[in-house]
Amino acid sequence: MKKIRLITAAACIIAAMAGMSCSKKDSARQGNSDGSVKIVTTVFSQYDWVRNIAGEDNDKIELTVLGDGGADLHSYQPSVQDIAKISGADIFIYTGGLSDKWVVKVIENPVNESLTAINTMEVIGDRAKEEEIVEGMQAEEEEETGEEGETEYDEHVWLSVRNAKIICTKIAEVLCEKDAAGAETYQKNLTSYLAELDELDRAYSEAAASAGKKVLLFADRFPFRYLTDDYNLKYYAAFAGCSAETEASFETIAFLARKVSDLQLNCVLKIETGTDKIAKTVISSSSRKNVQILTLNSMQSVKTDEIQKGNDYISIMKANLEVFKEALE
Repeated sequence: MKKIRLITAAACIIAAMAGMSCSKKDSARQGNSDGSVKIVTTVFSQYDWVRNIAGEDNDKIELTVLGDGGADLHSYQPSVQDIAKISGADIFIYTGGLSDKWVVKVIENPVNESLTAINTMEVIGDRAKEEEIVEGMQAEEEEETGEEGETEYDEHVWLSVRNAKIICTKIAEVLCEKDAAGAETYQKNLTSYLAELDELDRAYSEAAASAGKKVLLFADRFPFRYLTDDYNLKYYAAFAGCSAETEASFETIAFLARKVSDLQLNCVLKIETGTDKIAKTVISSSSRKNVQILTLNSMQSVKTDEIQKGNDYISIMKANLEVFKEALE
């Protein structure tokens, strides 16, 4: 797949780290003297998991999500201020994968020598999935940014409720290490939150098991592979999850249109950051003109104002569940 160029991000990191290294001699520390725990996350899901485990009224926790909560994982480039926040944090949570290669330089020599970095793709271990090109999907030309032969993994790990349970358990473990005095509270909050995730997982399992159809069709990028694999569903899509493409080829449109017709699908899906242009073309090219276009929220760029309105991981995944059910009818 085509990767995001990392040159600009690398330049920012080198400059920022050079500046911080000059002051590190006087600033190196082992945690915060006031007992606070500074936590920085790269995406919304991580931010929300911490918020639930730590407790929203916990004044010991200083929690930050980078990019004002609205930066897309695949195009995000850290500012000097972002790098400083990470380097001075006690806990830094990031997704991992090729889009986060810039992280390596930031965390290898941080201002806070007690920084603990959590790579969520490493946390889920063998559950991490390589990106794949399925039948009919439009592939991109290769653009080398990583090591030769480097495997590209699907980075959208948060879109599996089962992954979320594993990652939340790790976050709680690290938080307890950083703030032993609050460990009982963190474990209690984790238990409560895992129960909510278990309930959500069961609801998805039941919806998939009772579905009239066992396939989803995306006329868009497809970041939901972890979700479909969890519940043994098949999928077709115009592009892979990390694709930068926006224009589908004639062959891709024709293939998806045939699938809509042959499988007698009632819905075509897109993600919240996409348009319905490809979906409309697919539907008009099929034999089924009354097919609905539905949207699944991939949580790739949840903005601060949306967070302030009460959107959280559970509520978004519950809303996705209702779309999921309708798409499988």
